[in-house]
Amino acid sequence: MWVILALISSVLLGVYDIFKKSSLNGNAVLPVLFLSTLTSALLFLPLALLSYRFPEMIPQQLLVPPVSAAWHGLIFLKSVIVVASWIFAFFAVKNLPITIVAPIRGTGPIWVLLGAIVVFHEQLNLLQWTGVLVTLLFFYLLSTAGKLEGIHFRSNKWVTFIVIGTLLGSASGLYDKFIMQRVDRMAVQAWFSFYQVAIMLPVLVVARWRFPKADREPFEWRWSIPAIGLFLVLADFVYFYSLSFDDSLISIVSALRRGGVVVTFVLGALIFREKNIRKKGLYLAGILLGIILITIGSDLK
Repeated sequence: MWVILALISSVLLGVYDIFKKSSLNGNAVLPVLFLSTLTSALLFLPLALLSYRFPEMIPQQLLVPPVSAAWHGLIFLKSVIVVASWIFAFFAVKNLPITIVAPIRGTGPIWVLLGAIVVFHEQLNLLQWTGVLVTLLFFYLLSTAGKLEGIHFRSNKWVTFIVIGTLLGSASGLYDKFIMQRVDRMAVQAWFSFYQVAIMLPVLVVARWRFPKADREPFEWRWSIPAIGLFLVLADFVYFYSLSFDDSLISIVSALRRGGVVVTFVLGALIFREKNIRKKGLYLAGILLGIILITIGSDLK
């Protein structure tokens, strides 16, 4: 059952990325990000209020229990990391082909692993090193595909943005492992959504106020914007639910969840009719092969 839930979460994440690209094409980034986070918060608000006033009315799986002030601080920190990640990622998604963004996002686990080597002096086994080298090789090959579209990985700031967003997202993933062992998953999801809005609102106000109106990018409402928040909430809910099973394996669930980039890539290629799909698809497959080798190598430790 938990494997099926992980696969569902993967598909939902892939669709989430497509709604994100559809919302951002030719649109102002920060209003889109704020409204999508507001959607997530509004979905959790009734559950949080009912859990506080009438907890007996809420099914146990949807109950938002109270948490201590200390844990609120840690959830707020998670929100800061994720919002920073999303700001970088949303700007990159707007300005890059989705078939470039998806493979770069798929490299997330390798940056976590390399960070563990530097910070924690971890030792990798042969299979893990093979996975690292395979991933880096196909990441380089992906950059050659980008050059065919005028995207130079070393000098393109939007590539830098998506790499930074991926690194921050990976840091958030590591932080999740720490929090989820100590705080109820619904409390984390709900308060994380509320804090996102609290962080994004002043960012949006300052950014829109700071620039003269003539220099502001125009914002256009699209129904795909609230769909971003909806599909992210559903994907995370199913993901955390899959981890609640006693026999679930975090390494397998995480690997399956990363498969969402395949859904993003395929749908993006079909909907947005981007270029060099065959080459980029081959390089994406190579990146995912490297991640699978790293995952298997981690299980052998």
